Amino acid sequence: MLVGKNILLGITGGIAAYKTTFLVRLFIKAGANVKVILTESASSFVSPLTLATLSKNPTITSFIKEEGNKTDWNNHVELGLWADLMVIAPATANTMSKMAYGTCDNLLMATYLSAKCPVFFAPAMDLDMFNHESTKISLDKLESFGNIMIPATTGELASGLFGEGRMAEPEDIVSFIKNYLRRGLPLKDKKIMITAGPTYEAIDPVRFIGNHSTGLMGYELAKAAADLGGEVILILGPSNLSPKHELINVQNVISAEEMYDKAHEYFGNSDITICAAAVADYRPKNAATQKIKKKQERFSLDLVKNKDILLALGKLKKKQYLVGFALETENELENAKAKLKKKNLDAIILNSMNDKGAGFGGNTNKITFLDKNSQIKAFELKTKAEVAKDILNEILIRLNA
Repeated sequence: MLVGKNILLGITGGIAAYKTTFLVRLFIKAGANVKVILTESASSFVSPLTLATLSKNPTITSFIKEEGNKTDWNNHVELGLWADLMVIAPATANTMSKMAYGTCDNLLMATYLSAKCPVFFAPAMDLDMFNHESTKISLDKLESFGNIMIPATTGELASGLFGEGRMAEPEDIVSFIKNYLRRGLPLKDKKIMITAGPTYEAIDPVRFIGNHSTGLMGYELAKAAADLGGEVILILGPSNLSPKHELINVQNVISAEEMYDKAHEYFGNSDITICAAAVADYRPKNAATQKIKKKQERFSLDLVKNKDILLALGKLKKKQYLVGFALETENELENAKAKLKKKNLDAIILNSMNDKGAGFGGNTNKITFLDKNSQIKAFELKTKAEVAKDILNEILIRLNA
C-alpha cells in the first residue's frame, strides 16, 4: 500500500514525538519516501539529525534554508504538492486548534494549508486536555474538512494519569493508513489464490524434469491483485522472484505434488483462484536416492502422470471464480475451449507459442481471455505487468456484472 508513496510527516511539540523515529523507520521499511517537517518545539523532544538519518532526507524546521554561504527557503507549496500523504503526529491540542482555524504561524501550518493530498492526524495530549470541549470542537472541524483522524488510545500518559489521549503506536498508525488506503479498492476483503512458476520433478538428488517458466506472469498477477486490495496466497514453484508486499503470502513449493497439496489447502477459502503455474505433466516413477552415474550409453526414465491441479479444483469449486491458463501450439482456440469446459473453469487465458513475445522466459505476453459464456477477448502484446491488470479487470467485470 505504501510502496513508492511520498509521505510528509509533520512532528509537533509533544512528548509522543519520541515515537516518530520508529514511525519514520516503519514508513521507510514499507517502501515509502519520507520527508519530515519538525516544529521548533518538537526539536526539544526529537533530534533533527536522527530524523534526517532515518528518513534519508534533510529534516525541515523553518522557512529559511541555509546551505554554506547561500540562503534559500523551503517552499511549502512544493512540499504540499510533493506529498501523496501528509501525516501529523503527534497532533497536539495547540496544533489541532491552528489547523481548525487556519492559524498559519510556522512552516508546518503553511504546508498543511497548501496540501492537496489526504491528511492524517494522530492526536496526543493529556487526559483533561483531550476531554476539553475546545479539543472536541477542533476534532470535529478537522474531520469536517476531510482530514482523517488516527484515534488516540487509552493508556498511561506522561503526567502519570491513565486515560484517553495517548498517541497511537507507530505500528498502529501505519496499519491504520494502509487499511484506509485499501478502502474502496475492488478486491478489498477478497482472498485470491495464484499458482505460479514451474515445478521440478526429481530424477535424483541433483537432476530434475522442469520447464522454462520463470513465474513472472503469476508474480505480476499477485502484485496486481494485492495493489487492488486483495489478500493473496501465491503458491510459487522454483523461481528467483519474491514479491515484497504485505498482502502477498508466498508459499514456496518444488514439485507438482507439493503444489497440488498447497492449492487444496488454500482453495476452499479463496474467492478467486488463478492457476498460472506451468506444472509438469509427468514425473519419474521412482526418483533415485543417490546421484545416477553416467555409465550407460542409453538411459530411459519410467514416467507417471502428475495429478491435474486445475481439474481437481474444478471438481471442488463452489463459490470460487476459477481461472486457468492454456499454452498451446496448434488448434489454440479449440483446445482452450475444450479445457475450459472439461475442467469446469469460469475463464481461461490462452497463450499461443506461435505468437512472438508470448509464453515463457520473457517480459511480455499476448493473451486471449475466454469465459464460460463464450465471450472471447483478444489483447495485443503487452508487458506481463500490463497483462496481469487486463486479466484482473476482465475478472472484475464479470464478478460485478
